[in-house]
Amino acid sequence: MKTVLIVDDMLFMRMALKSILEKNGFSVIGDAENGVEAVKKYKECAPDLVTMDITMPEMSGLEALKKIKEYDENAKVIMVSAMGQERFVKEAIMNGANYFIAKPFKEAKVLETLNKVMAW
Repeated sequence: MKTVLIVDDMLFMRMALKSILEKNGFSVIGDAENGVEAVKKYKECAPDLVTMDITMPEMSGLEALKKIKEYDENAKVIMVSAMGQERFVKEAIMNGANYFIAKPFKEAKVLETLNKVMAW
């Protein structure tokens, strides 16, 4: 079973992603509400994949992405962004993000993206 770390500052977004993933065969091994927690939990849990919000308090998703990639260059990270954050998405891809999902997201798109990245 593929393991996922969900990172988003909004609890309802973490819960929505967790619900989608768990009912479709993924194991959510942790969640974090900011980039600082994300880096710490990544090191503790070693997930197969991370979903990472871009805009968060304490440390942005972009900064957390950079730190995770410094720690593990093979980390698979999917950025989750609200509409209108295209410039951040481009920066995330340039810094090693594997893909992105736009909010609000649909279950089918989330699963398609995660399965695509896991196959790489």
